[in-house]
Amino acid sequence: MKAIRRFTVRTVLPEPLRQLEELVLNLRWSWHHETLDLFRDVDPALWKAVHHDPVRLLGEVAPERLARLAEDRRFLRRLQDTAEDLHDYLTAPRWYQSRSGDSPTGIAYFSPEYGITAALPQYSGGLGILAGDHLKTASDLGVPIVGVGLLYRHGYFSQSLSPDGWQLERYPPIDPNGLPLTLLRERDGTPVRVVIGLPKGGGLHAQVWVARVGRVPQLLLDSDVEENDQAARDVTDRLYGGGGDHRLLQEMLLGIGGVRAIRAYCRITGHPAPEVFHTNEGHAGFLGLERIRELAKEEGLGFDEALEAVRAGTVFTTHTPVPAGIDRFPLDLIARYFGGSNEEEQVPVERILALGAEDYPGGDRTVFNMAVMGMRLAQRVNGVSRLHGEVSREMFGGLWGGFDTAEVPIGSITNGVHAGTWVAREVLEFTARELPAVMESGRGWEAVRDVPEPEVWRMRNLLRRRLVTDARRRLRESWRQRGASEAETSWIDDALDPDVLTIGFARRVPSYKRLTLMMSDPDRLRSILLDPDRPVQIVIAGKAHPADEGGKRLIQEIVRFTGAEDVRHRIVFLPDYDMALGQLMVQGCDVWMNNPLRPLEACGTSGMKAALNGGLNLSIRDGWWDEWYDGQNGWAIPSADGLASPDRRDELEAAALYELIEDHVSVTFYDRDSAGLPRRWLEMVKHTIATVGPKVLASRMLRDYVDELYTPAAVSERSMVADKFAGARELAAWKRQVRGAWPRVAVEHVESKGEDSPQVGARLAVRVVVDLGGLAPEDVAVEVAYGRVDDADALVEPSYLELADGGPAENGRRRYTGEVPLGRSGAFGYSVRVVPNHPLLPGRTEMGLVALPPAPQGMTNGDLR
Repeated sequence: MKAIRRFTVRTVLPEPLRQLEELVLNLRWSWHHETLDLFRDVDPALWKAVHHDPVRLLGEVAPERLARLAEDRRFLRRLQDTAEDLHDYLTAPRWYQSRSGDSPTGIAYFSPEYGITAALPQYSGGLGILAGDHLKTASDLGVPIVGVGLLYRHGYFSQSLSPDGWQLERYPPIDPNGLPLTLLRERDGTPVRVVIGLPKGGGLHAQVWVARVGRVPQLLLDSDVEENDQAARDVTDRLYGGGGDHRLLQEMLLGIGGVRAIRAYCRITGHPAPEVFHTNEGHAGFLGLERIRELAKEEGLGFDEALEAVRAGTVFTTHTPVPAGIDRFPLDLIARYFGGSNEEEQVPVERILALGAEDYPGGDRTVFNMAVMGMRLAQRVNGVSRLHGEVSREMFGGLWGGFDTAEVPIGSITNGVHAGTWVAREVLEFTARELPAVMESGRGWEAVRDVPEPEVWRMRNLLRRRLVTDARRRLRESWRQRGASEAETSWIDDALDPDVLTIGFARRVPSYKRLTLMMSDPDRLRSILLDPDRPVQIVIAGKAHPADEGGKRLIQEIVRFTGAEDVRHRIVFLPDYDMALGQLMVQGCDVWMNNPLRPLEACGTSGMKAALNGGLNLSIRDGWWDEWYDGQNGWAIPSADGLASPDRRDELEAAALYELIEDHVSVTFYDRDSAGLPRRWLEMVKHTIATVGPKVLASRMLRDYVDELYTPAAVSERSMVADKFAGARELAAWKRQVRGAWPRVAVEHVESKGEDSPQVGARLAVRVVVDLGGLAPEDVAVEVAYGRVDDADALVEPSYLELADGGPAENGRRRYTGEVPLGRSGAFGYSVRVVPNHPLLPGRTEMGLVALPPAPQGMTNGDLR
């Protein structure tokens, strides 16, 4: 008989062991090896059986074992030391506390998913893993972040395979009481309830679970409460599940409910209220609407005034380089949920619809775009690698129409990875012992070059062997689950070889990541795998979205190939890709392979993790690899991204991949000296760690966020709220005036002197007459853009010079003058423009308004000699 309800009965720990509960409720254990050692010694056999999950361990350990440990003085001393170490970690000043000046007192970080540990399965892929690393690193650096997300009662999904290799999904139920979580409660013990309004009255209720990620509190909203009907309870059932209404409700709960959860948490705990709100992709974009509602209702601000205050303190990070990756809802669905009886007087539905409208050339005017809304509600926007920043400026440039793509105000901060989570323990301990400067200050990476090569090789062999051992276990479990008998799995004892060059490939499986590119020529792949002198083995993992039939077919294709008797010992597919498997693969693989369609990989952090463990990258130059590949830290697969035919592109890039593996990667790996060491390979490994190591750390990433985004956002936010929101009121009124007058602003006349046979070093005098359309001179800046021009007279990477106000001209116009330096030879040109100007604007492209000369007379070009 099946149980109709599943729940977790918590262990009652003996009083001497109560600190174990304190340790298990702080997820620092997920990256602190000494704490994991303590949990292992509670019951080593059980620790292995529960796959190193401390929560399950304490839930299943026998009372007799606990009683013995409660009298074990040595264990109790270790427990006390570990608890004191956690206390010191949580309270001692860290990097952020040493900063002075304008740093924000609190930061709210919203994400739809978080990859903290495999024991808390609330993630699907790179977005969640990045969010988890962000919180862990904030804890290590002392950055005062509060994380906000949803608690999914069935997580993403567990993956298995059918006998014919088709992906199967299972959604095991998750009991929050069996996770390292506590309910957020009022001071009288009552669980906090967050409520958001629904159409036709009523509300969606949620409780708030709190996870402790080191120093960082993480708030997870859960709609499975008795106040809701079954449909409302199911809102937080699965990550990225359901249709339009379901997804919209998830995102309303995340954004609107998340702000309300933060307010409750800060009120109850005394945590500083966030000055900066960071939304990790568009799913949480509704948080801006809730903050506008708060300010309108509590401070009496108008919508435009509240919008300015909200924008000033909001950071938006986009992670997708393709429109298909953005959540878009029908306009009538948004109108139904935010209009009618659910409409807030302070937040009119037509203003909400305008925020998400694709009302720019090429946009779809029937949809509400969550990323577009997120950008309109944020004063600071960034992509997650330099190349992704460029792609994002192209993709969203319509929001700042009139400006060149290079001026679109979307920057980039390249992702990083949390070393404590992803770097093998042996590597961390060796670094702490032999290279303390790297561990203590993040400097001194060049010293890696002095590490003896036999030591590097010993470590790489150890990690490869560990991967092979675990891969065999996982492979056997998968084949047995698919129906194979024990006799049919005996070959797995010899699957993979701990001494063979090992390539890893593990990703989500959308089509652009090209899981099966390696199989473009199956016969050639076979010859690479089975080469008698330089064999290669490949370990593959990945999940397709449950609704992605094409992705599932790709997995089936790979699984069928890997099941062939002649190659199955050299190429394996390991199902149920999660953090635990990801850790083994990035640590144990010699080469990390990545072959997306350039430039569709926003960043791709798995290769960073492999590099920190001494692996080399073999990748298309996309994402972070485009930025930091230097010719000595791995191999770049040539990209044929200019070709119109996808099949021809795949053919060329697959051929290049095969050639690199055959003639470069395997040759370098198997070229051994008399001591059996691949000297050139090890030189590349050490060079990679020395040069890429400090760049790919999440500590570098988060410092960049603090310096480039969080602190400027806090300064802007303070300028808006000071003196009863005087700044927000002033800026909103000024913007209304400028927008009303802008259609009348015009560049009426441009002339220059000195363009006849100019020479380098000369100066070009420019005079401009502008109709300000009723605006004051201080409301605008008149600029000349100048520099090299191409064959179509387009300025290439122009420089800008603000012209001086030369006083009134006839008919109420204004004259502006300046001198352009002619600092380079060759084809040269210039143009002029008028842009809005206000001290509270973060940049002159902010409003997307620009006035340009109406005719070619605004452009003069010639050769400079």
